[in-house]
Amino acid sequence: MAKEIQPPVDENILIQARHEKLQAFIDKGVAPFGHRYEVTHHAADIRAEFGDIEGETDAGEVKIAGRLMAIRGHGKASFATISDRSGSIQIYFKLDVLGEEKYSQFKLLDIGDIIGLRGQVFKTKRGELTVRVEDFDLLSKSLRPLPEKFHGLKDVEIRYRQRYLDLIVNPEVRETFLKRTAIIQAFRKYLDDRDFIEVETPILSTIAGGAAARPFITHHNTLDTDLYLRIATELNLKRLIVGGFERVYEIGRIFRNEGMDNRHNPEFTSVEIYQAYGDYNDLIDVTEGIICAAAEKVCGSTKVTYQGVELELKNPPRLSMNDAVKNKTGRDFLSCATVDEARAMADEIGVAYEKRFGIGGILNAAFEQKVEDDLIQPVFITGHPTEISPLAKKNPDDPRITDRFEFFVYGRELANGFTELNDPIDQKARFEAQLAAREAGDEEAHVMDTDFIRALEYGLPPTGGLGIGVDRVVMLLTDAASIRDVLLFPTMKVIAD
Repeated sequence: MAKEIQPPVDENILIQARHEKLQAFIDKGVAPFGHRYEVTHHAADIRAEFGDIEGETDAGEVKIAGRLMAIRGHGKASFATISDRSGSIQIYFKLDVLGEEKYSQFKLLDIGDIIGLRGQVFKTKRGELTVRVEDFDLLSKSLRPLPEKFHGLKDVEIRYRQRYLDLIVNPEVRETFLKRTAIIQAFRKYLDDRDFIEVETPILSTIAGGAAARPFITHHNTLDTDLYLRIATELNLKRLIVGGFERVYEIGRIFRNEGMDNRHNPEFTSVEIYQAYGDYNDLIDVTEGIICAAAEKVCGSTKVTYQGVELELKNPPRLSMNDAVKNKTGRDFLSCATVDEARAMADEIGVAYEKRFGIGGILNAAFEQKVEDDLIQPVFITGHPTEISPLAKKNPDDPRITDRFEFFVYGRELANGFTELNDPIDQKARFEAQLAAREAGDEEAHVMDTDFIRALEYGLPPTGGLGIGVDRVVMLLTDAASIRDVLLFPTMKVIAD
């Protein structure tokens, strides 16, 4: 005989039942939303301290607090599971131990309630480490039911919009964000150990500069002026190099008014690093070192697996952009004497380009369309065209390209760095070329920053600079398919509640 399928219970009915239990606690003189509770142990502490005990003898008293995640049995004795920041552990409620009044309060508890409890640690006959509850306090009554235990929370829209719920019912999600914190700690330690100074620069600015991107615009009422949320920290950090700091970095939020997909969110975290008296080769070494340090901290090795592909982060090769395109398509764009030649070459291999593109812009388009997605194993791409690198120093042997690199893993750019342009005359000319591109319709082209030119005129020492996308590194080291999986509160489309 086929098993009868029970219809789902209306959530409003479940919520009403919890409100009735809330009132029952109040009627008993119990505050349903408690106060401070002194915790002596977390679940992991109990396992570490008492994991080796044997038998059902009481091994020691503990006080723990957390969320009830399961309740089994409702007679004179019941087992339950409590979860805290370190994990979960079994607890045991017994009428004979608690007494009738306290046990009646236990029967009003629901999965999701937050309690604090005092009890003795022991092992059950089945060998399960357990806390026998001698007393407990209700710390917060949960008025909404958690998602059904055996199916959990799978709807990604709900997971991202209600991250608090995602963290409650999916422990692996909590682990991802603990790893994120560890990665950022590894970044800081690596840089601090090498005499870099962490600084903070403004998020609001009268000019959006330092990257090719569209900004978010806001308005300051008192000053009656439009301001931009920063699209990069680069220009202010280089001002600090001019001021004599020599080695600086900033880890912080960046805002770009652009599209969204599994690799892009309008606000994201970057670390930008600047080293005076260095060049792009030094920053390539920093890139490899800082990412390997993070990998070793959270993965235990520089060899990681991402989406089923094994990747070795140590000692990645270097390859020029032009050689990468030539290897894939057989076309050498830097051999072109004119833009028309480059256009014809691009047409032959089906590369789309805009009329305003020069040879360098077309080379970059060929790289993005024909090469980038296939760069699975870690590689440093160098020799970016001057046309697309307005803040990078020209290569002394070939002024058509710059001393710049991008670090690619699994077809994704994780880092971008270069030898900084420290010639104020050249920088001004590059900004002017960017203004012309902007007037021709490029909304992401740089604007003129006259104060930055002024800073360069005081003298910027030879400097290497680097930006790393923190979220993409976290994706790589936690095997996350989407950037939304590594952002606690990703940007979402507004919907009616």
